[in-house]
Amino acid sequence: MTAMAALRFFIDEIRFFERDVALRLPFRFGVATLTSCPQVHVQARIRFADGSTMPGCAAEMLVPKWFDKNLALSNEDNFEQLRTALKLARSAYTAEPVAHTAWGHFAAHYDAVLAAGAQAGLNPLVASYGPALIDRAVLDALCLHLQCSFAQAMATNAAGMAPRDLDATRDLASLDIDAFLARRSPVTQIAARHTVGLLDAIGQADRPLDAPDDGLPCTLAEVVARYGHRHFKLKLGGNAAVDLARLREISNLIGARAQVVTLDGNEQYADAAAFADFLDRFEAAPALAPLRARVVFVEQPIRREQTLQCDVSALARRIPLLVDESDSTLRSFVQARAAGYTGISSKSCKGVYKSILNAARCALWSAAEGKTYFQSGEDLTMQAGVGVQQDLALVGWLGLAHVERNGHHYVNGMAALPAQEQLAFQTAHPALYETSAGAVRLHIRDGLIDLHSLACPGFATAKPGAGISWDAMRSAY
Repeated sequence: MTAMAALRFFIDEIRFFERDVALRLPFRFGVATLTSCPQVHVQARIRFADGSTMPGCAAEMLVPKWFDKNLALSNEDNFEQLRTALKLARSAYTAEPVAHTAWGHFAAHYDAVLAAGAQAGLNPLVASYGPALIDRAVLDALCLHLQCSFAQAMATNAAGMAPRDLDATRDLASLDIDAFLARRSPVTQIAARHTVGLLDAIGQADRPLDAPDDGLPCTLAEVVARYGHRHFKLKLGGNAAVDLARLREISNLIGARAQVVTLDGNEQYADAAAFADFLDRFEAAPALAPLRARVVFVEQPIRREQTLQCDVSALARRIPLLVDESDSTLRSFVQARAAGYTGISSKSCKGVYKSILNAARCALWSAAEGKTYFQSGEDLTMQAGVGVQQDLALVGWLGLAHVERNGHHYVNGMAALPAQEQLAFQTAHPALYETSAGAVRLHIRDGLIDLHSLACPGFATAKPGAGISWDAMRSAY
């Protein structure tokens, strides 16, 4: 498709709504154990030169202890940090007196939003959460106005992306962005890479006595039997002996069925030396050799304050290393590359434009250096509905073969949502969702997710409002 002149528009209004999400199973990642969490929905209304308007939406969990892992902060403190990030971004975007393209709104306020966040005590990862959601809602409105899908909008650069506009992306100033966007080949199905959290039961012997009787899997063995996964993400806790024992238990279960395995350090190893010790012991364990052969990368093994400062090139020659939590700004992947990392995560909560720009870097650097720089789709307990749809549309457009999914396992689908909202999503996306165990939920068969229905108008929403029962949520801040 040929690039089009990107439309300019104003952002008239941005509203936030919340609903509480209760987990059916506790999920431990890094320093946090999650049992419940608010989910925020964003409504944005944009206005064009002819006076016409269009609403758009986005959704994301307000996950604690990931964006900021300061143990002195409570979960409520973390929720408030993310709400502050949303409010700061709203103030910037709605105060803009000039019409911009979708990218132009993001670029015009990128530096100022990070600066305002720093003044409010927010690290760049937290501060970026606000624009990440608002940009998705704005893109949804733009796609609905154009009556095109997210993939079609990207292929024609309807957002008006221009990396040269920002100091943080000047390394891409010579990139023919229109050609890069037009060359993408979206996939129509993607493998779900199942996350095994640190508290998750592996087999029947350690099935929790208080496991919910809801007809859904509670152990890894049950998960594999129900969904047919062949891709897995295994969490590490930072204690080599404990991690290796758990990996042996998991390896005994998933065995030869595993096609792809990734390990997630969640910043739990103190430094590169501590992680090197784990890797030495992992590679020296004969019983773990089949699992090691399937591990394609390790995600963020060491603490974020050291990740971009220490050289991990020697480790990266042994196993590819990917940056996640340390990917706090648009320059982070450039810094990580200098430290020896070759992988970067795509995460909707960090921003759709960041994912696209980092995909371009992977392509450019791989071609220039003759080695592989890569991007991986990761998930932060994304829930069925607009959140999971937009993230799947993004990773599908990026052409990724697999994406981490865990929200469908830890939450009982749309069980807590009004019946009409569940029906609306099931009707709009009949292959993406199924009705089972009394609720609409993400449909995974043979480990795969069908993405066909996401080639709909909007940013994977099909229609304004996407069928969301807005009056069933609390209007917030």
